[in-house]
Amino acid sequence: MGTTSFPTFFAKVRQFAPPSRYCLTTLALLSASLLCALAQDGHAHMPTSQQQEPMPQQRRNASALIKIVRESTERFKDVSVAEAEGYALQFGCVSGPDSGAMGLHYVNGALVNLGEIDPTHPQIVIYEPTPNGGLRLIGADFLLLADAWDKKKQGPPELMGQIFHYWEYPNRFGLPAFYTLHVWAWKDNPNGAFVNWHPKVNCEQYGGQAN
Repeated sequence: MGTTSFPTFFAKVRQFAPPSRYCLTTLALLSASLLCALAQDGHAHMPTSQQQEPMPQQRRNASALIKIVRESTERFKDVSVAEAEGYALQFGCVSGPDSGAMGLHYVNGALVNLGEIDPTHPQIVIYEPTPNGGLRLIGADFLLLADAWDKKKQGPPELMGQIFHYWEYPNRFGLPAFYTLHVWAWKDNPNGAFVNWHPKVNCEQYGGQAN
């Protein structure tokens, strides 16, 4: 699939015999030696990127990312400010496959087409409908179209240690394959701050079309 600009795209879619006992003993000794050597070799040459980052550092990075997102999106508590900066509702209210939801995605098409990762400029800001008919800011979503990102040959996208999730095409959103990272900066998620679905978000108060 060729690269598709975000606004244009939305306009279109919305076996052997048993060995002797001697052979078995010899084979067992050789196998044990080989496994030991492989284990030592694997440990010595494990790429740095595959080693687990210390948990305290992971927590610090996660907290820092949440803080940045909060500071960068606080003004969007007023949805009209987000709209004035180019964000527009897409997909309706996104509900979970079993429970929970993602909520209302206000997408900035220009930022999506730019295809860059910047913690201060999320491509999407997320709201949930409230009982009084208003909208409450609950988080942000960083979205990259996979075709454009993969051409950069930089590997899977990540932001401050958080790996993006990959969504194949076709998908429920009608989008080309994409990478996404939700940051539930304004509403604590018991399943984690960077998972896709929020169990305490729902679309019951939304008067428009749910996805």
